[in-house]
Amino acid sequence: MQLFSTFECTGFLEMAVSTLEKKGIQKENIFAVPLDNRTEDRKIFDSLHRSDGTSLIDIGMGIATAFAVIGASIGFELAWGPIYWGLISAFVGFVLGFIIRLFMELVVKKNKRVLKGKHSEVILIIDCEESQAALIEDILWKHFALGVAKVK
Repeated sequence: MQLFSTFECTGFLEMAVSTLEKKGIQKENIFAVPLDNRTEDRKIFDSLHRSDGTSLIDIGMGIATAFAVIGASIGFELAWGPIYWGLISAFVGFVLGFIIRLFMELVVKKNKRVLKGKHSEVILIIDCEESQAALIEDILWKHFALGVAKVK
Protein backbone atom coordinates (compact mmCIF):
# COMPACT_ATOMS: atom_id res chain seq x y z
CA MET A 1 0.00 0.00 0.00
CA GLN A 2 1.17 3.52 -0.70
CA LEU A 3 0.28 6.73 1.09
CA PHE A 4 0.69 10.07 -0.67
CA SER A 5 0.73 13.34 1.22
CA THR A 6 1.65 16.94 0.50
CA PHE A 7 3.52 19.24 2.85
CA GLU A 8 4.86 22.75 2.79
CA CYS A 9 8.65 23.00 3.07
CA THR A 10 8.75 23.43 6.83
CA GLY A 11 10.14 21.70 9.86
CA PHE A 12 6.92 19.70 10.21
CA LEU A 13 7.91 17.66 7.16
CA GLU A 14 11.24 16.77 8.79
CA MET A 15 9.49 15.89 12.03
CA ALA A 16 6.97 13.70 10.19
CA VAL A 17 9.73 11.77 8.42
CA SER A 18 11.70 11.25 11.63
CA THR A 19 8.54 10.12 13.48
CA LEU A 20 7.79 7.64 10.70
CA GLU A 21 11.33 6.27 10.96
CA LYS A 22 10.93 5.90 14.73
CA LYS A 23 7.72 3.94 14.18
CA GLY A 24 9.53 1.38 12.04
CA ILE A 25 9.18 2.67 8.48
CA GLN A 26 12.50 2.24 6.70
CA LYS A 27 14.18 5.11 4.83
CA GLU A 28 13.93 3.17 1.57
CA ASN A 29 10.11 3.22 1.87
CA ILE A 30 9.89 7.02 2.28
CA PHE A 31 10.21 9.09 -0.87
CA ALA A 32 10.00 12.91 -0.90
CA VAL A 33 9.57 14.85 -4.16
CA PRO A 34 9.88 18.66 -4.04
CA LEU A 35 7.77 20.58 -6.54
CA ASP A 36 9.42 23.32 -8.61
CA ASN A 37 8.46 26.95 -8.09
CA ARG A 38 6.94 28.96 -10.89
CA THR A 39 9.72 30.67 -12.87
CA GLU A 40 7.69 33.06 -15.01
CA ASP A 41 5.82 36.08 -13.67
CA ARG A 42 2.06 36.08 -13.55
CA LYS A 43 0.27 37.85 -16.35
CA ILE A 44 -1.74 40.95 -15.48
CA PHE A 45 -4.26 40.87 -18.33
CA ASP A 46 -6.60 37.92 -18.72
CA SER A 47 -7.18 36.05 -21.95
CA LEU A 48 -10.11 34.03 -23.25
CA HIS A 49 -8.66 30.79 -21.87
CA ARG A 50 -7.15 31.97 -18.59
CA SER A 51 -8.40 34.22 -15.82
CA ASP A 52 -6.90 34.80 -12.39
CA GLY A 53 -10.07 36.20 -10.85
CA THR A 54 -8.67 39.71 -10.42
CA SER A 55 -10.62 42.56 -11.99
CA LEU A 56 -8.80 45.69 -13.12
CA ILE A 57 -11.96 47.72 -13.75
CA ASP A 58 -13.76 47.47 -10.41
CA ILE A 59 -12.22 50.60 -8.88
CA GLY A 60 -12.47 52.39 -12.24
CA MET A 61 -16.22 51.79 -12.46
CA GLY A 62 -16.82 53.10 -8.94
CA ILE A 63 -14.76 56.23 -9.46
CA ALA A 64 -16.33 56.75 -12.91
CA THR A 65 -19.80 56.72 -11.36
CA ALA A 66 -18.82 59.22 -8.69
CA PHE A 67 -17.07 61.50 -11.20
CA ALA A 68 -20.04 61.29 -13.60
CA VAL A 69 -22.45 62.49 -10.91
CA ILE A 70 -20.17 65.34 -9.90
CA GLY A 71 -19.40 66.24 -13.54
CA ALA A 72 -23.08 66.27 -14.50
CA SER A 73 -23.89 68.46 -11.49
CA ILE A 74 -21.17 70.94 -12.37
CA GLY A 75 -22.05 70.68 -16.07
CA PHE A 76 -25.29 72.60 -15.53
CA GLU A 77 -23.21 75.74 -15.15
CA LEU A 78 -20.61 75.00 -17.87
CA ALA A 79 -20.83 75.63 -21.61
CA TRP A 80 -21.24 72.06 -22.92
CA GLY A 81 -23.97 71.04 -20.50
CA PRO A 82 -24.43 68.23 -17.99
CA ILE A 83 -24.43 65.27 -20.44
CA TYR A 84 -21.07 66.03 -22.04
CA TRP A 85 -19.41 66.91 -18.74
CA GLY A 86 -20.89 63.81 -17.10
CA LEU A 87 -19.45 61.61 -19.86
CA ILE A 88 -16.07 63.37 -19.82
CA SER A 89 -15.76 63.12 -16.04
CA ALA A 90 -16.88 59.46 -16.11
CA PHE A 91 -14.12 58.68 -18.61
CA VAL A 92 -11.54 60.54 -16.50
CA GLY A 93 -12.72 58.71 -13.37
CA PHE A 94 -12.54 55.32 -15.11
CA VAL A 95 -9.00 55.96 -16.36
CA LEU A 96 -7.94 57.16 -12.92
CA GLY A 97 -9.41 54.06 -11.22
CA PHE A 98 -7.86 51.75 -13.82
CA ILE A 99 -4.44 53.31 -13.25
CA ILE A 100 -4.83 52.98 -9.47
CA ARG A 101 -5.77 49.30 -9.77
CA LEU A 102 -2.97 48.60 -12.26
CA PHE A 103 -0.47 50.25 -9.90
CA MET A 104 -1.77 48.12 -7.02
CA GLU A 105 -1.40 44.90 -9.02
CA LEU A 106 2.03 45.69 -10.47
CA VAL A 107 3.74 47.29 -7.47
CA VAL A 108 1.93 46.65 -4.21
CA LYS A 109 0.86 43.01 -4.69
CA LYS A 110 4.14 42.07 -6.37
CA ASN A 111 6.03 43.24 -3.29
CA LYS A 112 3.68 41.24 -1.05
CA ARG A 113 4.26 38.09 -3.12
CA VAL A 114 8.03 38.55 -2.83
CA LEU A 115 7.89 39.22 0.91
CA LYS A 116 5.49 36.35 1.57
CA GLY A 117 7.86 33.94 -0.14
CA LYS A 118 5.65 31.27 -1.65
CA HIS A 119 7.50 28.01 -1.22
CA SER A 120 6.95 24.89 -3.20
CA GLU A 121 5.21 21.96 -1.65
CA VAL A 122 6.68 18.50 -1.17
CA ILE A 123 4.95 15.26 -2.07
CA LEU A 124 5.74 12.50 0.41
CA ILE A 125 5.22 8.91 -0.79
CA ILE A 126 5.33 6.12 1.77
CA ASP A 127 5.29 2.37 1.03
CA CYS A 128 3.82 0.36 3.90
CA GLU A 129 1.68 -2.58 4.92
CA GLU A 130 -2.08 -2.16 5.20
CA SER A 131 -1.87 -2.67 8.95
CA GLN A 132 0.42 0.38 9.28
CA ALA A 133 -1.70 2.69 7.09
CA ALA A 134 -3.89 4.11 9.86
CA LEU A 135 -0.90 4.87 12.08
CA ILE A 136 1.02 6.53 9.25
CA GLU A 137 -2.01 8.57 8.18
CA ASP A 138 -2.49 9.76 11.75
CA ILE A 139 1.18 10.79 11.99
CA LEU A 140 0.96 12.71 8.72
CA TRP A 141 -2.16 14.61 9.80
CA LYS A 142 -0.62 15.44 13.19
CA HIS A 143 2.37 16.98 11.40
CA PHE A 144 0.14 19.30 9.35
CA ALA A 145 -0.05 17.51 6.02
CA LEU A 146 -2.01 19.50 3.45
CA GLY A 147 -3.58 16.33 2.06
CA VAL A 148 -3.30 12.55 2.39
CA ALA A 149 -4.36 9.78 -0.03
CA LYS A 150 -4.14 5.98 0.12
CA VAL A 151 -3.58 3.67 -2.85
CA LYS A 152 -3.84 -0.10 -2.47
